[in-house]
Amino acid sequence: MWSRKPSLKIINYKNIKPEPEMHSAKGVSVRWLITKKMGAPNFAMRLFEVDQNGSSPNHEHPWEHEVFILDGEGEVENSEGKHAIKSGDVILISSNERHQIINTGCETLRFLCIIPHIDDQRMMKNN
Repeated sequence: MWSRKPSLKIINYKNIKPEPEMHSAKGVSVRWLITKKMGAPNFAMRLFEVDQNGSSPNHEHPWEHEVFILDGEGEVENSEGKHAIKSGDVILISSNERHQIINTGCETLRFLCIIPHIDDQRMMKNN
């Protein structure tokens, strides 16, 4: 017999308030869709929305993350150069890899980003 209560949670992403992305991000907001506070012990899921001509900061960190492009088009830049991305693309960004995501299209670039829990409070402020 299971001693745990069911933990299924469903929420519409539109009910999660977008927050402006900090640092040198330009025209970027993030919605923290799944977090440790919600009961996810290992990973966080975030939805980023990058305005036309917007970009994430050019940064690196000691954790990998996985990205799924939902809408729009742009470029992801790393040490090897710029690479075109579009709706439906999946990106693996390795730990300690310098990277930046840039919206080069005519509409909002939207993508999901999955990361391991490091320190949710630091992540919300600094990534």
